[in-house]
Amino acid sequence: MSDRSDRTRLIASATRRGRGRRAVAPPVERASTLLNDAPADMRDGTLGPVYGIEDLTAARELRAALADLEGATDAFLVPSGLAAVTVPLTALARPGDEVVTTDALYGPSRRFLTRHMKARGVTTAFHAADARTDDILACLTDRTRVLLIESPASLTFEMLDVPALAAACRARGVRTVMDNTWAAGLAFRPLAHGVDVSVQAVTKYVGGHSDLLMGSIAVAGPEVGRAIAETIEDLGWRVSPDDAWLALRGIRTLPLRYEEQARSAKTVATWLQARPEVARILYPALPGSVGHDLWRRDYTGAASLFGVVMHGGDEAAAHALMSALELFGLGYSWGGFESLITHETGQLAFRNHPPILQGELLRLHIGLESPADLLADLEIGLAAWRAAIR
Repeated sequence: MSDRSDRTRLIASATRRGRGRRAVAPPVERASTLLNDAPADMRDGTLGPVYGIEDLTAARELRAALADLEGATDAFLVPSGLAAVTVPLTALARPGDEVVTTDALYGPSRRFLTRHMKARGVTTAFHAADARTDDILACLTDRTRVLLIESPASLTFEMLDVPALAAACRARGVRTVMDNTWAAGLAFRPLAHGVDVSVQAVTKYVGGHSDLLMGSIAVAGPEVGRAIAETIEDLGWRVSPDDAWLALRGIRTLPLRYEEQARSAKTVATWLQARPEVARILYPALPGSVGHDLWRRDYTGAASLFGVVMHGGDEAAAHALMSALELFGLGYSWGGFESLITHETGQLAFRNHPPILQGELLRLHIGLESPADLLADLEIGLAAWRAAIR
C-alpha cells in the first residue's frame, strides 16, 4: 500500500497508464462461454479465465482495489455480505472444532453458526457483548479454531480490543475473522492489526447506492487465502459482472461519501443525545458512548450508523415515531446514500443475555441529505413519540 491517500489510490488505479486507449471503467463482460483460438488453449489458465464463472475484468479490478484498500495479499468476492462471513467459517472450521464470537453477533451470521455449522459438527461459544479481552480469551479452548470478531457489534455497538485479541489468538494458533463492514476498510484495517481475515458487506458503503448485493473477503497471507479460494471454487459462488462493475464505480467515491456521512451522523447523534426523549446514543465515535476510548485509539473515522435508546416507550410509540418521518426510509441495510431507520428492540431477544436498556432501541443510518433537514424531520418524529406515550 503506497503513501498516497485512500482517495487518491482508489481513483489512480483507474487512470494508470500503459493499457492503451480505453474507457475509464472496464467493460462489463456478460459471458458463460469464453472462446479460444486452439484446443490446447482451452485449459491454459495463464491465458486468463477459462469459463465465465471465474472473475472477469470488472471483478478482477474490484478485487485489486479492495486488496489495496485493506492492505491484503488478496481479496475475494462473494454474492452477499453474509457469504463473506460464512465462507471463511466454512473454510477454516472442521467437524469437532469450535468458533468463539460475541453474543451481539449479526443475526444471520449467528443463524449460520447455530443452524448450519452446528449440524456439521462445529459448535459455537458466545462471549458477553461487553466482555473484556481476558474474558474473551478465557472462552478459548483446545477445540477453538476461529475467533469471529464484530466490532462495533451489531445493534448495541460494543467495541473490542482487536489488536490484543488478534495477537493472543495468533500465539494460540487460533484464526481471527473480523466483520469490518462498519469501518468499510477505511476507518480501521484489521489485517494491519494482526487479524487473519477481514470481511465486509460490499452491499453497504462500497456499493454505496443500495442497488447491489456483494461481500468481500480480504486475507493477510497465502495459506488462509488458498483455503478461502478453494472454498469459493467448491461452492461455485461468484458475483455477476454487472454488480462487480457497479461496486467498482462505488469504490471510487467511497472515502468522500464515508467521511461526509460520518460528519452528518455525528451532528445528528449529538443532537439526539441532548433530547429528553433519548436515554442513550450507541455510537463509538461520540464521547461518552460505548467503546469511545477504543474507537479513539484505533480508528481514523466512523460509519454513519448508530443506535438510539429511547426513554421508555413501546413498539407502538416506536412505530409512531418512524411513521411520522418523511426523510428516513423504512428499510434494512445501510451504507447507501439515503437515511434509514429501523426498530430493533425485538432483535435483542435472540441473544443469550439480552442487554437491559432504558427503553426502545432504534437504529439510524445517516445518508447524504442535509443534516438540518434530517433534524427537522426527527423533530416531527419525536413529537409523534411524545404523543404516543402520553
